[in-house]
Amino acid sequence: MNQPLYKKIFLDLQAAIVDGTLPIDSQVPTEKELSQKYQVSRITSKRALTELEQLDMIYRVRGKGSFVKALPKKDTTDSYKKIKRILFLLPYLSDLSVGDFTKGLNPVMQEKEIEVMMSTLDFLHNKTTQMIMEEFDGLIYYAFDTEHHLDLLFELSLKKFPVIVLDKKIYELPFPTVLSDNFQGGVLATSHLIQEGHQKIAYLFGTQTHPQSVRQRYLGYLEALDHAALPFHTALDDKNATIDALLSYIQEHQVTAFVCENDLVAIQTMNHLKQHGYNVPEDFSIIGFDDIQAASLVDPPLTTIAQDFKQLGELAGTKMIHWLETSEVPADSKYPVTFIQRYSTKEI
Repeated sequence: MNQPLYKKIFLDLQAAIVDGTLPIDSQVPTEKELSQKYQVSRITSKRALTELEQLDMIYRVRGKGSFVKALPKKDTTDSYKKIKRILFLLPYLSDLSVGDFTKGLNPVMQEKEIEVMMSTLDFLHNKTTQMIMEEFDGLIYYAFDTEHHLDLLFELSLKKFPVIVLDKKIYELPFPTVLSDNFQGGVLATSHLIQEGHQKIAYLFGTQTHPQSVRQRYLGYLEALDHAALPFHTALDDKNATIDALLSYIQEHQVTAFVCENDLVAIQTMNHLKQHGYNVPEDFSIIGFDDIQAASLVDPPLTTIAQDFKQLGELAGTKMIHWLETSEVPADSKYPVTFIQRYSTKEI
């Protein structure tokens, strides 16, 4: 692997500080000056300065720049190797449909003094593999769509760059995946409705495109129905199994309960039914998936399948640390989900 450009800048500045070319309290070249000299982005030059600051070799004065500090007693050359920086990408930074992975990720990274930069998936637009490798030591990637950024991710795999994938398995790539047991969630939700006595349980989709996680939940729904010998089920390609056609779907199939692909679809379904004079759970039982914050705040509070986002974040962080420290590619992990009983289904 070629030496990242930020590392060259870092080593050049480090050498200048150690040999006195840049004496104590002298000003260090700015991000702009370094980017022009080395023909790199401002982000790359900023990382080099950040590395020096973390090693306590420079200090910053707001509005004036960076300056050389007195050399610490420890060997800064050896300390350099311990500084790592991880990129963590999510679909949206503040989105109700994605849980808070950082509660589990940040503590394990902080323990190892690894910096985590969070951004959206849009961060990868116009980025090359070289740019990613220069700025970061690893990537934790939430696979909102398994086809997005496939070329860039494949190139990173060819470079043996550490990438941990969240939520979905990208089968074309050799990267380890950390995800919830979505199939188990579909079984749990449907089995609960069957135990309530429902005979015709529909599966409601949010859109006509069904990502991998949604398909797994749907297959779990089919498994539970088959185990109970219930013949009715929603077809995967049924265009009427959506909120837009909900009332006609209910009338046609005499449905009394719904497993929804996620909490947002479940909440929309409840609101739609209430607007048309129905009561939940008296007329219909509804179960969501994800246990987002809004699930416990709606009226009635939503029965759902909870993903342990904290544990998923911790698993992803632990695997990344193991990869960085040993160069060994970790295995996939599938974490169990939990049934959360609230009031959008009848109490047994």
